[in-house]
Amino acid sequence: MRSLLKIIGLICALLLAQAAQAERLKDLTTIAGVRENQLTGYGLVVGLDGTGDQTTQTPFTVQSIIAMLQQQGVTLPPGTSLQLKNVAAVSVTTSLPAFAQPGQTIDITVSSIGNAKSLRGGTLLMTPLKGADGQIYAMAQGNVLVGGVGAQAGGAQTIVNHLAVGKISAGATVERAVPSALGADNQIRLELKSTDFATASKVVEAVNNHFGPGIATALDGRVIRVMSPSSSDQRVAFIGILQNLDVTPDQGLAKVIMNARTGSVVMNQTVTLDPCAISHGNLSVTISSDPTVSQPAPFSGGKTVVTQNANVEVKKDPGKVVLVKGGANLAEVVKAMNAIGASPQDLLSILQALKAAGSLHAELEII
Repeated sequence: MRSLLKIIGLICALLLAQAAQAERLKDLTTIAGVRENQLTGYGLVVGLDGTGDQTTQTPFTVQSIIAMLQQQGVTLPPGTSLQLKNVAAVSVTTSLPAFAQPGQTIDITVSSIGNAKSLRGGTLLMTPLKGADGQIYAMAQGNVLVGGVGAQAGGAQTIVNHLAVGKISAGATVERAVPSALGADNQIRLELKSTDFATASKVVEAVNNHFGPGIATALDGRVIRVMSPSSSDQRVAFIGILQNLDVTPDQGLAKVIMNARTGSVVMNQTVTLDPCAISHGNLSVTISSDPTVSQPAPFSGGKTVVTQNANVEVKKDPGKVVLVKGGANLAEVVKAMNAIGASPQDLLSILQALKAAGSLHAELEII
């Protein structure tokens, strides 16, 4: 654990030694309206080798089969009981890319919603995929590819990976395009991935320095309005140049992210400390039990019994106190924690105590 902290401290020191690097606008921002749209649908996977839904427990699978057969002109006699072990009801999900046009194909994910044991070898029947507005945007169909494998015999079974979820590459065909308002009113809006007024100001400055004054205007700490050409061809070329502009983002807020379940602690390079002293010591309690045989005297009529002798040992490692100077950066903080032998789990308590004492200048976020 101590070697791990040393490695973390070395990495942090190397990061701090480097100057802030410029990033492309396409890495810092997104364009309003240019986004994916989630699609979902309900369908049936057929052709399974006896690994489908147990229809007595999933009646919706039987209802779906009956409805599909009726659409095909097949009417079942009333009271017919179906036991279909080669059919599984599934949920089909995907994301419609920005500017996708009818005829293009996209990958889909097929997930069992019943109690099917495996979708391996199955075929997804034609399934409409709908958006949040209830409109059909794509149609899905194809052979399901499952990455796992399973086998069973005589009550024993072995399963590798997950068998109830599969993928179909290019399994859906786009049928409807999503209207795009890109370039409306001869302007586009850049949205920072993280709200920061200083970074927004730097983006405006970089754009205006390259294209001319008045081209970019910051609306708030996240959105920057940029005037664009009216012609679609010129607009595409303009956005291509715009996204490749280099901007050095502001360092942002000092923040410490702590995972209480795993003991992970992540700090950015703007975390600093006021002068403080940190003490750390380990107290361990060990309880052991040694069996002892109690043998009675000859002809006493007693019985041989086994007794347990409990031993309790308390061990306390010598505590250490480390003085941290004011203005310490991330590398110095990690070095100080390493010097007192603190584990990542210990850092949770130490950093919370530093924050309560007012010595830690950072926002604590526990996940």
